[in-house]
Amino acid sequence: MELEGRELRGYLAERLGVEPGLLAVMALGGGVSNDVVLASGGGVRCVAKQSLGRLRVEEEWLSRRDRIHRECDALRAMAGVLPQWAVPRVLFEDRERFVFGMEAAPADALPWKTELLAGEVRAEVAGVCGRLLGAWISESARRPEWRGAFGDLTVFEELRVDPYYRFTAGKHPELREHFAALIDECLQRRVSLVHGDYSPKNLLVSGARVMVIDWEVAHWGDPAFDGGFLTNHLVLKFAAVAAAREELRRAGAEFWRGLREEAGDGYEWLEAASMKHLGCLLLARLDGKSPAEYLKDEELKAKLRGAARELICEPAGTVGEVFERVTKWI
Repeated sequence: MELEGRELRGYLAERLGVEPGLLAVMALGGGVSNDVVLASGGGVRCVAKQSLGRLRVEEEWLSRRDRIHRECDALRAMAGVLPQWAVPRVLFEDRERFVFGMEAAPADALPWKTELLAGEVRAEVAGVCGRLLGAWISESARRPEWRGAFGDLTVFEELRVDPYYRFTAGKHPELREHFAALIDECLQRRVSLVHGDYSPKNLLVSGARVMVIDWEVAHWGDPAFDGGFLTNHLVLKFAAVAAAREELRRAGAEFWRGLREEAGDGYEWLEAASMKHLGCLLLARLDGKSPAEYLKDEELKAKLRGAARELICEPAGTVGEVFERVTKWI
């Protein structure tokens, strides 16, 4: 973080109401968009985040730093919608330094991504992830006042639309019209609160409970983006972890079963709308600004590009169809 060593420890101790000598501070992996530390001691376990203006990727990727405050707002809003264990509580917010602190996940919690890449696929966890998403879609849609609070799409465009869709379309000009149509549909469909980074790395699993973190891209928009985003990550793991493919297929089905049941009536369109994102998101994780780091095999990547192009030109209607089509390519 911009603060280091004793200065950082003193800064965090003051905001958490702890004696500096009792507090241990350890850097965590903050992805590409934030600096993140864990502060623990004196009865406190806090994760502090500071947003970056330039993200840590090879291509230039810029975003406004005040998105960190949108994340705080989203966490506070979700605290009244999701179970207490599903979102961390905000402990402090520093609007001048673009920093905030939140309660840490349980000490035994692991990113779901870690389990999936190790081939440890629990369908019940996928179901919990689906039900959490379904709950906040249906609940937030009934809170029209959130449209104003989360209506600005600037960060969503900076961190998702531009680097995932427009940048990737630039590398595949023959698909540009398909990307453009999807972008227009996504930006026009304003239905509920959207997480914007609903990924296994942001789902911390402890037993049968899942904590959802990293809400910096939250906005009022198209819930099909979240459904497609999570499904795409399961497809990527399906390709990368050959030994767990059947389990990952079942996880995808369980995720969507939980999502449909929790969202309830009125969202029958959501699965097909989410699958329209699949091909574009899959190609973006191969050729966009944030390629999936665990896909190393060039032959496999070439096959996935073929699957992505097919899914872009002829979108699947269900998650089951997506896995069937990808299986034929890989």
